[in-house]
Amino acid sequence: MKTIHKNILKKGLQKLHSICAMPLMMLSLSGLVSCEESFLEVVPDNVVTIDEAFKLRNEAEKYLYTCYAYIPKNGDAVHNIGMLAGNETWIPGQDAAINSYAFDIARGLQRISNPYMDAWEGRYQGAGPSDLYPLFDGIRHCNIFIDNMEDRSKVPDISEADRLRWIGEGKFLKAYYHYYLMRMYGPIPIIRNTIPVDAPESELQIGREPIDESVDYLVELLDEAALALPPQITDRQNELGRITRAAALGIKGELLLMVASPLFNGNSDVASFTNKDGIALFPASYDPEKWERAAVALKAAIDVAEANGHVLFYKEDINANISQVTKTKIDIRQAVTERFNNELIWANPNSRTSQLQRLCMMPLNNTISHSSARKVFSPTIRSASNFYTKNGVPIEEDKTLNFNDITKIKEAGVEDALNIKEGYRTSILNFNREPRFYADLGFDGAIFYKYDSGSDETKYHIEAKFKDYAGSSDAFDFNVTGYYIKKLVDWQQTFNSDGGASYNDYAWPELRLADLYLMYAEALNEVSGATPEVLQYVDAIRARAGLEGVSSSWQNYSTNPSKYTSKEGMREIIHRERSIELAYEGKNYWDIRRWKKATSEFNKPVEGWNVYGSTEAAYYQVSTLFQQRFVAPRDYFWPIYETTLIQNPSLVQSPGW
Repeated sequence: MKTIHKNILKKGLQKLHSICAMPLMMLSLSGLVSCEESFLEVVPDNVVTIDEAFKLRNEAEKYLYTCYAYIPKNGDAVHNIGMLAGNETWIPGQDAAINSYAFDIARGLQRISNPYMDAWEGRYQGAGPSDLYPLFDGIRHCNIFIDNMEDRSKVPDISEADRLRWIGEGKFLKAYYHYYLMRMYGPIPIIRNTIPVDAPESELQIGREPIDESVDYLVELLDEAALALPPQITDRQNELGRITRAAALGIKGELLLMVASPLFNGNSDVASFTNKDGIALFPASYDPEKWERAAVALKAAIDVAEANGHVLFYKEDINANISQVTKTKIDIRQAVTERFNNELIWANPNSRTSQLQRLCMMPLNNTISHSSARKVFSPTIRSASNFYTKNGVPIEEDKTLNFNDITKIKEAGVEDALNIKEGYRTSILNFNREPRFYADLGFDGAIFYKYDSGSDETKYHIEAKFKDYAGSSDAFDFNVTGYYIKKLVDWQQTFNSDGGASYNDYAWPELRLADLYLMYAEALNEVSGATPEVLQYVDAIRARAGLEGVSSSWQNYSTNPSKYTSKEGMREIIHRERSIELAYEGKNYWDIRRWKKATSEFNKPVEGWNVYGSTEAAYYQVSTLFQQRFVAPRDYFWPIYETTLIQNPSLVQSPGW
């Protein structure tokens, strides 16, 4: 969206007025807003009071962009919590390449004094003050915006249709910020209305609210927003990135799926967690009807999305003579990186991806500077092992293939040449894998197809041992596992003659149709088991990935051929399918938490190849990078900053902290 990009993405251009200087100064939940840290970042020029911000359409629209400005920058390697807080991706320690507070969480360093990735207060999130997003501030701005836009005596030069749409956007953002916080902290205070500066203490010091009551309110907000939002963006030149009806309904479904999941639904570990008044914050027992509610909401989102042109992405404008193998890999990658393609339900306008791509990309010959293709985002061996075999089943279930000893080396033949350089020797873990493995991951010997590769995958391949051009010999920018992320690099990436590189920027894909399909399949399976409709939505994702359907793959290749016929077996398949399809997008970390699997997943060693090995024998040894430690139930929810608890005595600390 041109206007939002102009006003938001240069974040900090208009830090003109401290909230503390405004007559309508507001209080945050934790006390007075700091005069040194809190700003209206996109307030209109020369505006002194909130009232003046809503005298005319032009000024009010800028305030709407203030509300948008708090959307977390998930296309930024530092800000997307899910990218580095789990065990899917690892980076060099000692902050050698980037300083990520999410990575501190992955290493078990979360704390109650100055918590990491503190979206409650807007602390320890990025490199500096301009990188912070205190979401309760964002909620406050949304409330101010909604209150003023609902007053028909204000902004007289706006049409009623636009007024309703803008109010809908404000309500969506208000609900989304609450949901984002709830995903991190569990029960939170729900800020329904603007709190004036002279409000009594009882209104300012708000405690956490029970989960079910909070969700009901947020669902109501999202339903109201959906009614007011356009079904699709018609002014693609100026408005791409603004919220649509499908996005609002999709986030509603995502919210309901979260609270139907084991972490929130009948979790005995938090059954005794109460407010100071003794009110329970989590439901005491499991409620299966929450899955039904989620399924209904997600199907409604899918129906609206599909009715308005959203489809699974297949790239149809390739002007090269390429194989179907190569075409499938491009379809998979470009579903994420193709700008505003029709699979995207919501492309985040507050986050661009050129630096993320630079952190993922690796040199493809010895003339490329390590600073231009930094390769520091390193998928772990566990993540690489998660992808299916070429037969569409897990490597530990495939009855035709053996991956027991991944240190065994095999030479690529002509049958492998579109994925691995012919004649190259690499681990057996890299052979006979599904198309998403080769689309998403780079490794020693892997082919890397880009738009300048020619007729097929013959131009670029990766050489990753220590002394090779993509090896880990740089002092700062080095890969730690021997695996690289291709998925997040747009296929139009180019290298320059001087050793530099150019990256085709894209808005971050916050919600894709594939995500909706898999969420719906998950909820529906919990309601009714492995029905044909559940298989239909999972199989659509698998078809784009070049795989047969679930029933065919399991019957023909799995050691557990009837697995998909039970609710429990299909649940495991859907979880695995999500973790593959949404790999490296920051989704898997949150899924593992809501499924309450973190105790098993995040208490294992993080492993990679020996990237300091210069020979084949030395390189292909499994190296332990870190032994993770996840303490349950403590680590499932973020701690609240100690000072916040002192300033607001109505709050209670998260369990275990």
